[in-house]
Amino acid sequence: MAHDEQALHDFVAGRRTALFRSAFLLCGDRDEADDLVQSTLVKVILGWRRLGRLDNVEAYARRTLVNTFISSRRRFWRRERPYGELPEQSQPGHDSDLGLSVRAALATLPAKQRAVLVLRYWEDLSVETTAALLGMRQNTVKSHTARGAAALRALLPTEAFARQKETV
Repeated sequence: MAHDEQALHDFVAGRRTALFRSAFLLCGDRDEADDLVQSTLVKVILGWRRLGRLDNVEAYARRTLVNTFISSRRRFWRRERPYGELPEQSQPGHDSDLGLSVRAALATLPAKQRAVLVLRYWEDLSVETTAALLGMRQNTVKSHTARGAAALRALLPTEAFARQKETV
């Protein structure tokens, strides 16, 4: 039992940052991403204890993160976004603002498209793995990827894609 507890502790300590990065790309907000990771880790810990030892904790945590994010977007109160002050407009020509532009563009996508893009391009998962993780067909993953990428291309300046090709 102590070995399982240590393995769980090591997993949480080792994967928290990676889960936070994925959650931040999904949410676009640090506080919301932190809440999402906390909720995910609570579910992973409960699953670990309830189910004995999970076979693939990594996949379970990733799927729990995405499912928790998608279900949070279904809530009515999420549709409203009050601001005390208007957010500053970034200049898309600067490299430091490219990440902000990408995150802002990601925030405009539907939750499932955003989840597919984050899993495919940020987590570098295959179509098959993403489909299994999200519980959808491979063709659905492919269409969400194509539509999401097309929406990002329409929202982001073309210079961003030219710079991306030069750095790769």
